[in-house]
Amino acid sequence: MSGGQVTIELTSDEALVLSHWLEKLQMTDLRRVVDDPALWAPIHRMAGTLDKALPGLFAPDYGQRLEAARRRLRPEG
Repeated sequence: MSGGQVTIELTSDEALVLSHWLEKLQMTDLRRVVDDPALWAPIHRMAGTLDKALPGLFAPDYGQRLEAARRRLRPEG
């Protein structure tokens, strides 16, 4: 697996919710939350990739879109 790439497919709801969480994670002191500095680069790369792939991140109704995506992703019960 060394040197290869891995592709992960997400629904738009999954991507939106994950992007928001990664943004919050990056705004914290990563050393407190992520104990292995080797994880920091992939975290930043995923966040950057999602930012580019999600044109609605800066839409006026972003908060409403995020909440709707969260509702759809939550398990029923």
